[in-house]
Amino acid sequence: MQITKLGAVKSIRAPSNYFTGTVWQDPIIEAPEPAHVRAVTVSFEPGARTAWHTHPLGQTLKIVSGVGHVQSWGGPVREVRAGDVVFFAPEEKHWHGASPGVAMVHVAIQEAKDGKHVDWMEHVSDEQYAVAPSAA
Repeated sequence: MQITKLGAVKSIRAPSNYFTGTVWQDPIIEAPEPAHVRAVTVSFEPGARTAWHTHPLGQTLKIVSGVGHVQSWGGPVREVRAGDVVFFAPEEKHWHGASPGVAMVHVAIQEAKDGKHVDWMEHVSDEQYAVAPSAA
């Protein structure tokens, strides 16, 4: 058993080459071999978002608080709220972030394949982000 006390792992400001706006990451777990799971709590200020990216084995998001936007390449922008769970399939190009006016926090869970959890791509443009979410 391993217990990590609050404050033992510092919050990390997400790098601007992969995120737009102010985003903070709080690591939950980076499982040691032979496991491959990684989980992190991600806090997005209003308007903040990821760049387009994929995950080799997919990604699950659990929305903890606030209102967010998610989109898969070629699909509609969708609104998500606290309590929602989003799954992106392996290699599905997507982005996620806060809505323009409300912050959003999610827990992101993904597995590594050959040591890799994510492939980062281009930033989501302001025009792409400005598209209003479609109805569910």
